Amino acid sequence: MIRILAALALAACLSGCGYNQFQTLDEQVNASWSEVLSQYQRRADLIPNIVNTVKGEANFEQETLTRVIEARARATSVQATPELVNDAEALKKFQAAQGELSSALSRLLVVTENYPNLKANQGFQDLRVQLEGTENRITVARNRYIQTVAAYNVHTRSFPNNLTAMIFGYKAKPNFTVQNEAAITTAPTVDFGTAKPPAPTTPAASK
Repeated sequence: MIRILAALALAACLSGCGYNQFQTLDEQVNASWSEVLSQYQRRADLIPNIVNTVKGEANFEQETLTRVIEARARATSVQATPELVNDAEALKKFQAAQGELSSALSRLLVVTENYPNLKANQGFQDLRVQLEGTENRITVARNRYIQTVAAYNVHTRSFPNNLTAMIFGYKAKPNFTVQNEAAITTAPTVDFGTAKPPAPTTPAASK
């Protein structure tokens, strides 16, 4: 009876100190992170088809295409393990690589506007729609992840949950940075540079 009462008291104590909520929030973070990875993988799988389609266009800018290929290689080389959500430095490298790929793809889509054959290619347009849909899914998944990590971190730092976190080794998790998000989602500024009229010249005084 004493053991049963002790077990019940311990369970009540853990529940009151937020232990059970730690389990729930941690699972939500892991689930939302898996969705982020799934959408990034979906984008990576689309890129080879896009590249092969663009390669068929004569005189296409090879530098732009090469940047996409290299950026994809760097993004997929980062091992996105579940432990990455607890490693701030690894998460920073991961999002930097994905941000670079986003930038390269944006540049590619801008350049394709200069090629009427690509604009008229239904296969390419279908791939473009799929890519744009995937980018939207990535944004939704990232935002959900940001929210779940924020909820977890608030729970971790709040009293008396912080005592439970100290005892059981729960630590605040790193999150996607606001600066990185802004850099990825902000469209590049195009400045064609308006030429200034030459300054009027004063006729030289005749001697």
